[in-house]
Amino acid sequence: MQQEVARRLREEIKDPRLELLTVTGVQMSPDLTVARVRYLPFAGAEDTAELRNALKDAARRLRGSVGRALGIRVAPELRFEVDRNVQHAARMEEVFRELNRRETPDVAPDDGPGGEEE
Repeated sequence: MQQEVARRLREEIKDPRLELLTVTGVQMSPDLTVARVRYLPFAGAEDTAELRNALKDAARRLRGSVGRALGIRVAPELRFEVDRNVQHAARMEEVFRELNRRETPDVAPDDGPGGEEE
């Protein structure tokens, strides 16, 4: 599903607002009627209202073609949402680095096996 949505966004939807994003994952609802499509804007691009509106328009146009390509009798509704997992992971890594820096005492470099030189 993820690859199909990404490919169709690239090949079928000719909207320049959608050129700077990556589809990072798809989560299907238990009844398979909704596909939550996670995306990330490329570095430097922002998740703007304009981008979200372009994705909303694209979702309507892609639903049928994605369903047909996957051989699904009833195509799921595509709901695009920004992927916050990458940002969350980066923030957690930053927190862990800070904690590690606070807990690691400043140690003077080792002067060798005999201690300080005379």
